[in-house]
Amino acid sequence: MFRPALPSPLPSVSPFPSALPPGADAPPTCEVPQFAPVRVRGGLHRLVRHRRRALAAGLAVTAAALVAAGPHPGAGGQDTRRARGHPVADPVGERPATRFVAAPVRIADAATVRLLRPGDRVDVVAAGDGGADDASVIARGVRVTKVPEPVADPAAGGALVVVSVPRATAHRLVGAGTTERLAVTLC
Repeated sequence: MFRPALPSPLPSVSPFPSALPPGADAPPTCEVPQFAPVRVRGGLHRLVRHRRRALAAGLAVTAAALVAAGPHPGAGGQDTRRARGHPVADPVGERPATRFVAAPVRIADAATVRLLRPGDRVDVVAAGDGGADDASVIARGVRVTKVPEPVADPAAGGALVVVSVPRATAHRLVGAGTTERLAVTLC
């Protein structure tokens, strides 16, 4: 955009002598016409008096804009299962329901079983004849559902506890219970 150079308010000092006296290069003055002052009725005072109405109108416009910009069910565009406000979040995949079964487990140390209560979470550990190096966790964080009364027969060896586990874990517990000594640790 081209703008013409405005004359400088200060007299210019030039190394070349000028034929015009200083200040002669200023444009002639002109008179500004008279006009009545502009008055706006109500203006700011009206806004202050009706601020509740103005706030409600502003909120209504904002809500309408958010609804218009949001996902529309059945439109086939965005995935409507996503959480509003988190457009980049991926929907959580549906997990197939895991069926839990009650599995009775004979724990080698009966005194440890007396510490357990229904609802406790335990890890079931299998220890072979090799000692501590031969131990492995069979089930992690399983819930104790029942602690039966101990049998008075000392030949039974250990005590029984019932845990709720997935079916595949129950099979591993049964297999480990026949060949190894089982212990529990509280989680």
